[in-house]
Amino acid sequence: MSPLTPRRKFITSTVKTGLGVYLGSSILTACSSSKAIAGAVPAAFNTGFTQQPLPYSYSALNEAIDAQTMEIHYSKHAASYATNLNDAAKAEGVDTSKPVEDALARISKYSAKMRNNGGGHYNHELFWKCMSPNNTDTPAGALGTALTSSFGSFETFKTQFADAGKNRFGSGWAWLFIDGDKKLRIGSTPNQDNPLMDVAEIKGFPILGLDVWEHAYYLRYQNKRPDYIAAWWKVVNWNYVAGRYQSFI
Repeated sequence: MSPLTPRRKFITSTVKTGLGVYLGSSILTACSSSKAIAGAVPAAFNTGFTQQPLPYSYSALNEAIDAQTMEIHYSKHAASYATNLNDAAKAEGVDTSKPVEDALARISKYSAKMRNNGGGHYNHELFWKCMSPNNTDTPAGALGTALTSSFGSFETFKTQFADAGKNRFGSGWAWLFIDGDKKLRIGSTPNQDNPLMDVAEIKGFPILGLDVWEHAYYLRYQNKRPDYIAAWWKVVNWNYVAGRYQSFI
């Protein structure tokens, strides 16, 4: 046996131990961050486990989204997420008297069914509120100032946000969110993930979400996702988004 072997074993063991501590620390930090963000969500913006009524008619957003798409999206896709979420919650002992945000913050502890449907339910409940037939072209007040400060201009923000939606491969969401340092960020997530999840690629408190699954736009726009995103700005509910922003900062 080479005399260097014990030394090599020691070095290898030390590196592995250090890497394990580093990875463990990173995972714990991510989990803690998600829980802290979820715990800071103002009560007015907590999400329950029950699908809420759509805040407008199916045809109200026709300037960007046709009535048939809205009806199918809300009554079929989103309704299924709510139903399946409650089934999973019952099977896995999740306390449905608490906000969905609490479960999302530790979603890694639950099944894929909980993750997919919990995210799907939360994301859609937010999505409906982020739109309105009575929108304004630009956000005013603190949010408007913050967007300009964070991204250089409102138009630059729109371009970067649109790019996040256009470039999300496959199905997913584009987000404007507040990170742990209370800074505005833009990002995207696959499938039904969102920034509140401890497993998400990006982490923070979402204030604006855009659904870029094909079922959200295909009847009118077919495969032209950029056209859907361009039209979608016409129905963004900036008052609601601004309220989420101001409540969290």
